[in-house]
Amino acid sequence: MKNNILKGSIFVALGASSYGMLATFVKMAYHEGFNIAEVTISQFALGFAGLFILTLFQKREPRPETKTTGVKGILKLILAGTSLGLTSISYYMAVRYIPVSVGIVLLMQTVWMGVIVEMILYKKTPGIRKVLSVLVILLGTVLATNVLKQSVDISWIGFGWGLLAALCYTATMYSSNNIGLHFPPLKRSLYMILGGLIIIALLFHASLNKDFSFEIFLRWGPALSLFGTILPPLLFTRGMPLTGMGLGAIIASIEIPVSVLMANLILKEPVSVLQWMGVILILFAVVLMNIGTNKKELVLDQVDC
Repeated sequence: MKNNILKGSIFVALGASSYGMLATFVKMAYHEGFNIAEVTISQFALGFAGLFILTLFQKREPRPETKTTGVKGILKLILAGTSLGLTSISYYMAVRYIPVSVGIVLLMQTVWMGVIVEMILYKKTPGIRKVLSVLVILLGTVLATNVLKQSVDISWIGFGWGLLAALCYTATMYSSNNIGLHFPPLKRSLYMILGGLIIIALLFHASLNKDFSFEIFLRWGPALSLFGTILPPLLFTRGMPLTGMGLGAIIASIEIPVSVLMANLILKEPVSVLQWMGVILILFAVVLMNIGTNKKELVLDQVDC
């Protein structure tokens, strides 16, 4: 039993760490002259292709016919996946204007946004622990984003995109927990990635002209698709059943320090002690919110960004 929990924890940690690397890769692609259209299209196109190939080799298991496994269910998942594409667009726009360490903190505002969604949709008043967790997250966000330090030149455009990314990510979290649950996890990811690809293609279709650099598919596309759309769903679907959602959500929060460390070590973005204190507070709040979480409760079942 303990070995299974340890194995599951490793899978979840690796999946979350994969997500944590994305923004740094995107920044590096920007530095090489690639734009957001090239980055997102290459990530989702290669990611969809990779997941499609994996589904061809997946062992098929007989499943009872249900209404959710038909065309209607597929369309719902594709529609839900549009929030995934919008999350990536918003998040990658945010890190054009603000440091990656700030961007990941803003993205994690989805934790308290999820509590509000739970209140509205399920008419469920949050307990004291959740309220306290939200307050700690907000305090941690103030510290981690350095908004109190007057010497920091804050890009409110980047902040706006970051909060929009968190809002879209919250919609993705809801979709991943409530739509198409009868589909195999790999196929659910495939259809949601397809939805993300469709919305990205629609928004950036004008960019698919002679100026579009297809070099991105060889340069950064493989890394973005591997760490953003292929590995995380596989690792989470293997790990979450072994850890349980409460422990899994706690371990998944490792995405935050991984993202901050990657930006600090590779991009040389400065991260102050005060910012690290904010990150630690946010991690503490995630732990506080998810200790003892039942598998049936609404939790942050991550898909990707």
